[in-house]
Amino acid sequence: MKIYGIIGWKNSGKTGLIERLIAEFTERGFSVSTIKHAHHSFDVDHPGKDSFRHRDGGAKEVLLVSRNRFALMHELHEEEEPTLASLLTKLSRVDLVLIEGYKRDRHPKIEAHRKETGNDLIAFTDDTVCAVASNDNPSLDKPVFDLDDTNSIADFIQAETGI
Repeated sequence: MKIYGIIGWKNSGKTGLIERLIAEFTERGFSVSTIKHAHHSFDVDHPGKDSFRHRDGGAKEVLLVSRNRFALMHELHEEEEPTLASLLTKLSRVDLVLIEGYKRDRHPKIEAHRKETGNDLIAFTDDTVCAVASNDNPSLDKPVFDLDDTNSIADFIQAETGI
C-alpha cells in the first residue's frame, strides 16, 4: 500500500486537489483511500441517535453498519491521538492512500499553495515536500505544478509511488 500526502495551509486547495486526485486515480483503475487529519474536535454522529447514545453511555467503540457502508467510531477519552502509522494499519489494502494533513510526519508530500493566502511555502523548510501545486510560479528546486493540473500531479504521484 503506497501513501502520498497533500499538505498546505488553510484555504490552500488541499481538499479540492485530493477530491480531483481520487477521481483521477479511480478513473485510472486504482483503488484509493484517504486519511484526513482534523485540528479541531469533530463528530460524525448526532445527539439523540442510537449510536450517539451508545457512545454517550461509555462505549469505547461503536460500529455503525448499513447495507451501504459502515463507520467505526472509537472514543479516545484520555488516550493519545493515534499516529499516522497506526491509523494506516486500520485501513483495508488499497493501491494508494492519500493523506490530507499530517505535515509533520515523514512521508512524501505535495504542497498545495494559493498565492492569495499570503502564506510562505512549507516546501522551503520541509524536505519531505517533493513538489508544489500552486496558482503561482514559485522558484524552487523541486517540481511545481499548476494547482488545477490534476493529470500532471497524478502522473507525478504515480511515478513517485510506482503504482
